[in-house]
Amino acid sequence: MERQTTLATAKQAEESAEWWQVDATNMVVGRLAAELARRLMGKHKPIYTPYVDCGDFIVVTNCGGAVLTGNKMRDKVFRYHTGYLGGLKEVPMKRMLAEHPDRIIRNAVRRMLPKTKMGRKMLKKLKIYASAEHPHTAQQPKELIIPAGRN
Repeated sequence: MERQTTLATAKQAEESAEWWQVDATNMVVGRLAAELARRLMGKHKPIYTPYVDCGDFIVVTNCGGAVLTGNKMRDKVFRYHTGYLGGLKEVPMKRMLAEHPDRIIRNAVRRMLPKTKMGRKMLKKLKIYASAEHPHTAQQPKELIIPAGRN
């Protein structure tokens, strides 16, 4: 008689997403982004299935207080193209941190997620705010503690 093994796989209808809140003050951007991407994909759950979006919602506050290691503040440049001839734009990290600190974390997490429709859907579950205030108190997000690591 054959033995049948049952694998735990997630189904979209069964899965319920939780809400988490992270305070990004004094956290290294890369380490923070890696953990956020892992949680958005759902890899922290025992029922993780690669082709099902079983991740959680994450609210990041105080993103302007995130820390960069090494010489990234001086050397790193964000590049994008407008679509016109000669339209390559470069924004230094220092200016990006001053004007749009949320984009630094969003770009880091986006580049760690799958480059598919599901990856774009996962990124929509990431809510980033520059201050400590956020409009998601009705969802009662739990505090997520991420170890700061080496500084």
